Amino acid sequence: MDSDNIVPTVIGWIIAITFVIIAITILARSIRIIPQAASGVVERLGKYHKTLMPGLNVLVPFIDRLRPLIDMREQVVSFPPQPVITEDNLVVSIDTVVYFQVTDARAATYEIANYLGAVEQLTTTTLRNVVGGLNLEEALTSRDEINGQLRLVLDEATGKWGIRVSRVELKAIDPPLSIQDSMEKQMRAERDRRAAILTAEGTKQSAILEAEGARQAEILRAEGDKQAAVLRAHGEAEAITTVFGAIHAGQPDDKLLAYQYLQMLPKISEGQSNKLWIIPSELTEALKGIGGAFTPKSGGASPFPGAPGAGGGPAAAYAQQPAAAPQQPVVTPSEPVVAAEQAKTEADAVVDSVLDGEPSVRDLIAEAQANDVRSGAVPAEVYEEELGINPTLPPVPPLPPQNPGA
Repeated sequence: MDSDNIVPTVIGWIIAITFVIIAITILARSIRIIPQAASGVVERLGKYHKTLMPGLNVLVPFIDRLRPLIDMREQVVSFPPQPVITEDNLVVSIDTVVYFQVTDARAATYEIANYLGAVEQLTTTTLRNVVGGLNLEEALTSRDEINGQLRLVLDEATGKWGIRVSRVELKAIDPPLSIQDSMEKQMRAERDRRAAILTAEGTKQSAILEAEGARQAEILRAEGDKQAAVLRAHGEAEAITTVFGAIHAGQPDDKLLAYQYLQMLPKISEGQSNKLWIIPSELTEALKGIGGAFTPKSGGASPFPGAPGAGGGPAAAYAQQPAAAPQQPVVTPSEPVVAAEQAKTEADAVVDSVLDGEPSVRDLIAEAQANDVRSGAVPAEVYEEELGINPTLPPVPPLPPQNPGA
């Protein structure tokens, strides 16, 4: 190749390469791909031209200029603690969290220079305005109200900036350390008071339940005692009815009853503390009945002189004997007479044991009778007739000895 042709060829390649580079540059500046949830503002010759939507977009090179992309998603920004003075002049530190979203990229670009800083400053001033009208107790317990007021104020102020504030949250409210100590003491005292109240309520309920239980137990115990008394009374009534019927069916006579009466008489003096006991007025009748138990019935003849008969006891038997013949005939008693004598001996022994007790029954009877005679209430002859004593008659002779061979 001639040297004259080499130079034009090189120049031609340089020009071609330059045009390729320029074409590639123009093409690169003309095509813009916008990602999802983002927007771009295009300025043409320094003036707002349009807003690019997500996807492939074509621009005029060297005429249109794309500003930085704006995130259209909801954003969360946590601002540092801000000192706020409450209505009761206490300084508290409040941390806030703001949730906002850019709804208009053009307004967010041209209406305010730095919308994030503007939201922070607006949140601080609004927070101080809202909390300044509340005391510490209300500020601690009215977070929802504070959040609602902050959201309304911020949303209204940032609407022209193309920003929508969705939520404002108070992350922390920190009072001074001295106030925290006082609050802890107050809460501790309140909890102690509630614990004391609950303990008192529990003690009250326990006492009420115990009283109710004792009342029910006493009622049930009284019902049981009532039923037991009723059943015991029924049993005693049946027992008395049975005994009464048995006694009447057996037809006991006065002699048996008098004997039983004397058997029960010694129990009156039982016990170490019995120093004085009263003799019933029926004792003489019982003794008379015991004496008459061994007297043959009316019309029966005595097997031997001096034996008890229906003629008035030993005095009557002695009166039946001839006055001129005081000698007693020897008569051998029969077996019924011997049995009657043995029974009379045993009865006399029982009566003597009762009468000779401590104190002596004989002495008490004699003293009682003497008092009756001295007072004139009872004549002396009554006691003599009851005991079968006739001072005008001689004493009754003793019974003859028994014949062992009979």
